[in-house]
This record gives sequence, structure tokens and C-alpha cells, in this order.
Amino acid sequence: MSRVSQKVKCSAQEKETLKAWSGSVRQQKRLVDRARIILMNIEGYSDSEIARELKTRPNTVGKWRKRFIEQGLSGLNDAPRSGKPVLYDPERTRQAILETLGKPAPKGQAAWDGKAVAEELGISGHKVWRVLKAEGISLQRQRSWCVSTDPEFRSKAAEIVGLYLNPPQKALVLSVDEKPGLQALERPGGYICTSSGKLVRGLKSTYKRHGTLNLFAALEVATGQVRSRITDLKRRVEFLEFMDLMVSDLPKEQEIHVIMDNYCTHKKCGSWLAEHPNVHFHYTPTSASWLNMVEIWFGILTRKAIKGASFKSCEELAVAIGEFVEVYNDKAKPFIWRKR
Repeated sequence: MSRVSQKVKCSAQEKETLKAWSGSVRQQKRLVDRARIILMNIEGYSDSEIARELKTRPNTVGKWRKRFIEQGLSGLNDAPRSGKPVLYDPERTRQAILETLGKPAPKGQAAWDGKAVAEELGISGHKVWRVLKAEGISLQRQRSWCVSTDPEFRSKAAEIVGLYLNPPQKALVLSVDEKPGLQALERPGGYICTSSGKLVRGLKSTYKRHGTLNLFAALEVATGQVRSRITDLKRRVEFLEFMDLMVSDLPKEQEIHVIMDNYCTHKKCGSWLAEHPNVHFHYTPTSASWLNMVEIWFGILTRKAIKGASFKSCEELAVAIGEFVEVYNDKAKPFIWRKR
């Protein structure tokens, strides 16, 4: 004969919650089963009948009925478990790791790595990497910075950025610089299959040098068009010859503003400027050549036409640069000036 169990009493709101839990597909199965136990008890079923219907033991039914009577809905959740005691304080560990990274690296190392931090603090590497990941710290990734010491940095930078964003009406703004030491390297390459089955770009480990070239370039800020000239040297003579080329096909009354860095070949050009009163030179602050927009174009040239290529002579290198400039100008667009 089934044992008579203590009948559960609950409010209408608690009953609605139990019904929602018992029919939920998102709740944990154990919580669904416990809600069904209480609902069947409310309907008058005995512990044995409930156990048989839900395929559990009568003792389990009695346990959750008693918990619900004593604690209500919260009693159907699992009680906190003691588990293994925590052997370290997460916040103190985090603070210790961050403080360690601010100290000099251990003897024999240039910088800290995860293993060195773990050994320094006597903790596992997993704890170190968890903290580093949570804090967004990468010990291997590097970034460089350049701080200008020019006392007139603000005024010079504002002058150049102003030319980019709000140039004088009908004026031509050019960003000019040279890229010296472009090497004509002969280095065979192609695609190779790695041990993992992936195809990657491969380059021969040895190469031949066939000399270097110097490239002058002028970027027209308003259109993105580039004019260039290749020379063997990068003296003031070659620079002024390049500037002669830039202004040769422009009206003498055309106002021209030239942005460039303060390299020595760009200075002491008073005689040339006196002959061209419509041309104005603007120098970037010391250690701030990143303000010169043509540097962006030099980066594109390097990635697309020079890096990974093979040239058997300086003439081949010059042809490749000329072809790149021609193709680039067909689709040239002005850069949107911004700085991270």
C-alpha cells in the first residue's frame, strides 16, 4: 500500500511558476523533474506513484517535497557544494601578475613570457594565461612608437593637417618624399606544398644583389595621383631636378604647397624658391614623417610591387616601379586623412 505523504501547499503564483518550469525546454532537466514532482504532489499523488511515473525513487520525491515545503521555489535548486577549497585569491593573483610584468625581465631574457611569470610567482601557467587573456595582454605582439621632440610640433602639425583638410582655394598640394636604397634582389620564388598539405608562397633562402635605386614621388593630395622619378642618387641636385619636373607643366601663377620631411636635401633651397615664388615648402616636425601622406603610398608600392619580387637588374626594378605607378594612377583616389 502506498505511503501517505505530506501534501504540499503553495500560492497561485508559485504554482504558475512550477507549471512554466515543468513544460520548459530551456530549463535544466533536473529542475523540470523537480517541478513535476511538486505539481503531482499538489494533485494528490503519493510518493510511490510519483516515483513510478517520473522513473525515480520515492526517497528522491520525499526529499524535494520537503525542500519545497521549507524553502519554497528556491529549495528546488541545488544547494551550494563545498568542493575543493580555493588555494589562491584570483584578485591577488591578478595583481601579482600585473606587477610582475612591470618589473625587469628575469636574467637571460629580454622580456617576460608566460612561463617566466609563472615561475617567478610559483603558480601554474594556466593561471597566468587566464589573467593575460582577460586583461587583453599579448606578451609577444609588438608595436613601435615615435615621439617628436620638436618644440614647434603643434604649429607645424596643424599647418600640414590644415593643408590636407582645408587647402587654399585653387592651390595644388603635393606630398613629396624619396625612398632611397631600393634593392634589385634576384630571389627565385613560387608556391610550395608544406607537410600539412597547404600551399604557401616560398622564396629561396639565398639571393643576388644587383644594385640600388632611389625613387622620388609626389602625391597630389586632392586626387591621389602620383608622379615619380627614379635616380641613382638622392642629393639636393636630384631633388631640385625632380621639383623642376613637377612644376614644369604648371602655370607660373599656380599656387603650389609642398609637404615634406626636414631631411637635409630638402632644405637650403632658397635660390630655387626665389625662382619659383608660387611654390611654398612645408616641413613636418622632427621625428614626425608619418605626417607626410606620400609615406602611405610608399607602403602600398612596397607590398604590391617590390616585396617578394625578383629582379635581375636595376633596370627591371625601375620598369616594375614604372608599371605600378601607371596602373595605380588609373584607379587613384585621394586618401582619407586619419591617424590612429
